[in-house]
Amino acid sequence: MAEKALTGAGLRGQVAGQTALCTVGKTGSGLTYYGYDIKELAEKVSFEEVAYLLAYGELPKESQLTEYRTRLKSMRGLPQPLKDVLERIPAEAHPMDVLRTGCSFLGNLETESDFSEADRNIERMLAVFPSIIMYWYRYSHDGVRIETETNDDSIGAHFLHMLHDKAPSELHAAVMNTSLILYAEHEFNASTFTARVCASTLSDIHSCVTGAIGSLRGPLHGGANEAAMDLIENMESPEDAEQTLMGMLERKEKIMGFGHAIYREFDPRNDIIKAWSKKLADEFGDSRLYDVSVRCEDVMWREKKLFPNADFFHASAYHYMGIPTKLFTPIFVMSRVTGWTAHVKEQRANNRIIRPSADYTGPEARPVPALSER
Repeated sequence: MAEKALTGAGLRGQVAGQTALCTVGKTGSGLTYYGYDIKELAEKVSFEEVAYLLAYGELPKESQLTEYRTRLKSMRGLPQPLKDVLERIPAEAHPMDVLRTGCSFLGNLETESDFSEADRNIERMLAVFPSIIMYWYRYSHDGVRIETETNDDSIGAHFLHMLHDKAPSELHAAVMNTSLILYAEHEFNASTFTARVCASTLSDIHSCVTGAIGSLRGPLHGGANEAAMDLIENMESPEDAEQTLMGMLERKEKIMGFGHAIYREFDPRNDIIKAWSKKLADEFGDSRLYDVSVRCEDVMWREKKLFPNADFFHASAYHYMGIPTKLFTPIFVMSRVTGWTAHVKEQRANNRIIRPSADYTGPEARPVPALSER
């Protein structure tokens, strides 16, 4: 019985390896990157500094950051063969499938032939993922071929610029910066573990990230922010939100965006993005989505002692910035590629193939009957 319980628990609580990159639910606020608390990182540094930290183990000096940003800017352009592929993907395709295909095809054009090329390929993916998703989105939905080599200093601003055909406001750029920091790394979650399993076979970096994108695509992982938006967008008021949630709870329906596999009382990322959502609501001049989100938070804690995770208030924040719901999870990829690739490097540095065993639950040993006897 214990063995079956472990299988059904999805390996929760089982230690599957070691990492120096991140703590989840263990120290301080509950989340650190290389020892730095997530709240302090979100307040004091840029996403590019966090990306550098995850890639190289230390925050960059000013000169290193300048050089790093310059390299990333120079890598935003798309090869023509990749543009050709993106133009053939239909508008109704899932954007995560677009990124999965884009990453895989990039691996054909810019193959990692030696692990010494990892850092360059990592920076290339970090720089070009926003270009991949926005080139496809604008071509398939608006019929335009956008220029992806913007001069925006930050990756978040680059994304918004391509989406709206103009540089974003300081507020919107700041929110995107924080969002990308919050999503950058989170220990051995499903997509990261996928990347590490792939890396343990000594596969190439593009294969590792392509597999991770496939895992993140699932609604129980990266798709929760889209599900949260689907939940709140039709709620007309806090009172309507409470009535809706109470009905869903009574019917025992799944409510996305609440609770977490590791955190028990709160998600340290929630308060940070919640505060930004409030600022965006004030700027937008319509606080309905924020207000219903707050009521949802209150109801879920009162009724089930469940708290919002990082995804829930991201839904309203992204909406206030004019980001279509279908692009929410690709933003997650734009950020988490930093954590995935850092884990790939860590796995490669001290590698043993990840090959767990399984408890057999099938029939007892039996002879193969003749075809006429089956």
